[in-house]
Amino acid sequence: MPAYDLILASQSPRRREILQQIGVRFCVQSADIEERHEAHEAAAQYAQRLAEEKALTVARLRGDGIPVLGADTIGVCAGHILEKPVDESHARAMLQQMSATTHQVISALAITNGEQLASAVCTTQVKFRALTDAEIARYWQTGEPQDKSGGYAIQGFGAVFVESITGSYSNVVGLPIESLVPLLQQFAIPFWQTPT
Repeated sequence: MPAYDLILASQSPRRREILQQIGVRFCVQSADIEERHEAHEAAAQYAQRLAEEKALTVARLRGDGIPVLGADTIGVCAGHILEKPVDESHARAMLQQMSATTHQVISALAITNGEQLASAVCTTQVKFRALTDAEIARYWQTGEPQDKSGGYAIQGFGAVFVESITGSYSNVVGLPIESLVPLLQQFAIPFWQTPT
């Protein structure tokens, strides 16, 4: 018997921490898929497609029936999708766009065991205070924005930008617990487990 009940199809340390927090026994096997937004897709559809592709890709590679969790998180501000910044100017533009306004963080989750597939989408409203150009430049220098969707981490230094949130905090981190637990239960994946 393996010492895990779930495969996480993601290298995200935040997602690993959340699964550990709620006591899910898992191992990591990331999915190598192309993440490209199609012109016709709404933001939630895009995130859900990527989450499902990640889960299905790893499930097909393994073929052992162990449930696989795929997840994708994106930001949306004024109708524009905020992905991981490609460089400093891209990060600066996204943070300036979010300054003194509210954006949405959308996470999609999908679990499959190779036969069944179930998914969920969660949206949180995040309001930023007004940001100065100097703050944005200094934040980039911390290195934190470089691999973060939307160019910031609410659980890190980026917390100082947040004025308020409406909805799930863990969603903004990258794995909404309240959407995840019903999916775990659907596949009989236990939580509150002690590490083995």
